[in-house]
Amino acid sequence: MVSHPHCFICCYILPEPVYLPKVDAPQISDAIVDRFLQQDPYARVITECAASTGIVFIAARFAPNTNVDFTNIARQVIDHVGYEQKEFNGRNCSILTSLKELPLDQYHLFDEHKLSDAEIEQITVTNQVTVFGFACNQTSVLMPLPIWLAHKLARQISEVRKQNILSYLTPDGKTQVGVEYKNRRPDRIHSITVVASQRKAGKPELQQLHDDIRDTIIYPVFADEEIKPDDKTRIFINPDGEFIVGGPAVHSGLTGRKNAIDTYGEYSKHSGSALSGKDPIRIDRVGAYIARYAAKNIVAANLADECEVQLSYSIGLSRPVSVQVETFGTGKISDEDLTILLEKHFDFRLAGILQQFNLRHLPSLTKGGFYQKLAAYGHVGRTDIELPWEKTDKVGVF
Repeated sequence: MVSHPHCFICCYILPEPVYLPKVDAPQISDAIVDRFLQQDPYARVITECAASTGIVFIAARFAPNTNVDFTNIARQVIDHVGYEQKEFNGRNCSILTSLKELPLDQYHLFDEHKLSDAEIEQITVTNQVTVFGFACNQTSVLMPLPIWLAHKLARQISEVRKQNILSYLTPDGKTQVGVEYKNRRPDRIHSITVVASQRKAGKPELQQLHDDIRDTIIYPVFADEEIKPDDKTRIFINPDGEFIVGGPAVHSGLTGRKNAIDTYGEYSKHSGSALSGKDPIRIDRVGAYIARYAAKNIVAANLADECEVQLSYSIGLSRPVSVQVETFGTGKISDEDLTILLEKHFDFRLAGILQQFNLRHLPSLTKGGFYQKLAAYGHVGRTDIELPWEKTDKVGVF
């Protein structure tokens, strides 16, 4: 972020580019989580994945009594994403696994929907983490404008490829958006970067690629946006020249590397823990969801223009040891009063989160799985799938 304090204008450029849903290790990891929970909603699994040229490595720890074909799931994800090139495809890439069974865990074999409040209080977390949730009124989904626009561009690239509008595109790509702010509000589009991968060198030529990307991706994305590119907006399309094939054949992927893209584009803080690859017993995953839920409801209730909720959990306790609210001077009431309201009306306990969001049963209730869909285009601010933490059904408690 480059600031200009004397004129109260700043330019926020998404620190990391948003990547298209290539064989992003998180997609494979969350597809495995889905498969475990579809077979048994009380299954335990923690999995990580790395992808590189011609190879995928999966490391997983899981509870027994489930039958999951890790290799087949990985190949299905690769095919679904669309990699067909000889450098990397689901048919002949090598898949290595390092699998370890966890001891049978009776402690987490509870049905959260049958627990009393006293019993929920007895379910403690087994790992420690500080998670963050954020919301602001810059967009209709209460997300920061730069990450919202970057995800829209990424989606559009995928759409024009899948619909064969630009048949030369492959699944890999990146987007980045810079937004100038004036008095904490988006004022203009500073810059747009799109990197799109091609099947073959020289096809099309770079100028044709530039024209195609502008006409079919950038202009349609901004057509219904209130703030549009102007004559001073800098537009970069494949600024390093041709980008051939892309994906694991060019750069490796690893679960958890892009937490900022999964959340708020570093406009707000985020936990250092990966969100993907973990069953819902992990508080470092579901805690981030309940924190977003709390922050979004505060902004939706018009109690703040921006809100960040921080929750800190310690091993052996059911409730967070710390709940903090920061509204950056935009709150209609004090941050301390908002914190009191959150602790009174929101259940931040592990079993309470599972109960309210039904997180262990969503993979079997959602066609095509649930968690894998979060591994591309973000875990928050989604409009294409129904996420329980995106509801604003708590505005009435404030």
